[in-house]
Amino acid sequence: MSAIITVENLTKSFKQRKALDGISFSIQRGGIFGFVGPNGAGKTTTIRILTTLLQADSGTVTVDGFDVRRDIAQVRRRLGYVPDFFGLYTDMTTWEYLDFFAGCYHIPPADRPALMTDLLELVDLTHRRDDFVDGLSRGMKQRLGLARALIHDPEILVLDEPAAGLDPRARVEFRALLKELQRLGKTIFFSSHILADVDELCTDVGIIEAGKMVALGNLEELRARLRRQRIIKFTVIGENVDAALAVLSYVPQVSQVERRQVNGDWEVSLRFDGDKRAVSALIAKLVRADVPLLSFSEETESLEDVFMQLTEGIVS
Repeated sequence: MSAIITVENLTKSFKQRKALDGISFSIQRGGIFGFVGPNGAGKTTTIRILTTLLQADSGTVTVDGFDVRRDIAQVRRRLGYVPDFFGLYTDMTTWEYLDFFAGCYHIPPADRPALMTDLLELVDLTHRRDDFVDGLSRGMKQRLGLARALIHDPEILVLDEPAAGLDPRARVEFRALLKELQRLGKTIFFSSHILADVDELCTDVGIIEAGKMVALGNLEELRARLRRQRIIKFTVIGENVDAALAVLSYVPQVSQVERRQVNGDWEVSLRFDGDKRAVSALIAKLVRADVPLLSFSEETESLEDVFMQLTEGIVS
């Protein structure tokens, strides 16, 4: 896949405070990129530069090959932007709100009804088309804002803290909507401090702190790079745990072995200092020793674990 957004050596200062300190990253076409960092890290500043609302002090940003400084109109045609706090005209109905923005994007009046019907169906607001915006829940307003960002069929969606303030059900529904939009070919760039959302959705992640990019890449690659030891768990059928422990005693990479009995079987957990080939070899040793395994798994570090290892809790 080719990069549809490229950011190189981006800097921005506000008086004496450096909000961005030479950050660089790229976003692949059709991917979902999660931009993660504590409050004040520089996420919103980056997004405002990307969406042509703020000029950087130095560095370059290109969107589908167009420079955000020189080619503002071309960049805006390709972006659908949902800010963290966006204006909603509360004295309009949902239908009137979308119709107003369709006019702002010069969509012919004859084309609007079908377009708005499709968008309301996509964001599951068809049943609220005649309700005033002011009467919508926070989650519904967020989905309406997303429909508004899609009104001109942009290639890229840029979302600043899209799940902030949503209840758990609304967050699940919003995540499902973003996955559907990716399936439809959209590239999605969103910032968030809700790490569970990023962990579930993203193909790639950038972690920013105090204006500097401290980690960048595929989430699984970040986990592998930071993992000091694997945590492995397996279940042995019946009273065969001693045979398993005997095998483990001859494996130098194994440490901190613990066991507990559950419903007549034994659950064993351990720390393992080895790569995936070494894990495979460990399974083979247990099988050769006729240890009857009921299950074998490796605990996966969450994005929260990765985030805590990479950041120091400071802001710029």
